[in-house]
Amino acid sequence: MKTLFIIPAYNEELNIGTVIEDIQGHVPAADILVINDGSADATGSVAKNLGVTVITLPYNLGIGAAMQTGYRYADMQGYDIAVQFDGDGQHRADQLKRLLEPLERGEADIVIGSRFLTKGLYEAEVVRRFAIRLLSGIISLLVKQKITDPTSGLRAVNRKVVQFFCDFYPDDYPEPESLVLLHKARFKIAEAPVIMEKRLLGNSSITLFRGVYYVVKVVLAVLVDMIKVIPRR
Repeated sequence: MKTLFIIPAYNEELNIGTVIEDIQGHVPAADILVINDGSADATGSVAKNLGVTVITLPYNLGIGAAMQTGYRYADMQGYDIAVQFDGDGQHRADQLKRLLEPLERGEADIVIGSRFLTKGLYEAEVVRRFAIRLLSGIISLLVKQKITDPTSGLRAVNRKVVQFFCDFYPDDYPEPESLVLLHKARFKIAEAPVIMEKRLLGNSSITLFRGVYYVVKVVLAVLVDMIKVIPRR
């Protein structure tokens, strides 16, 4: 199946080369698209030098706009599967098979790579762990199924979801919000256990204040999503 990796990247010049080489080494048949989200460093040039397609946004638009740009490219180029893959080195290309199998069997339209389905292999910071657990409970309630890792940025979608995301994709908190929108449109959501790493280089922006702020904003956003009119598939 024609597969595209979409890598949203903002100031990831220290990590993006390793990420691209990991994908090229484990999934050589797939294409790679880096969305250089207005980086102030050499993220775009590092990616271009490795022979992948790069779309550079004029300034930092955020993860939502970056990913929707990638999905629209995937739709225009006729890809069967699009894989969201972070540019900071947390995701591993050798885990892709676990996401693709449910799609290929028709069991799901989107498969989320969950860090928490295999216990003990990933330990998040206290603030991050609290935020994820709280959001997990809220999102699970809203979509009427257990979602263990609603903030995971490792996910694979089929062509129907690619087309849906071209028109309906959240701006601010796309990972948890998109699950609510997909549920309302009656897409099938699944999770698969994956191994993730800590970010390779650079510092995380998560602090206690930002963690609490993030949770409050996401909860408000998904509640608004619940009243939006979304066409069913």
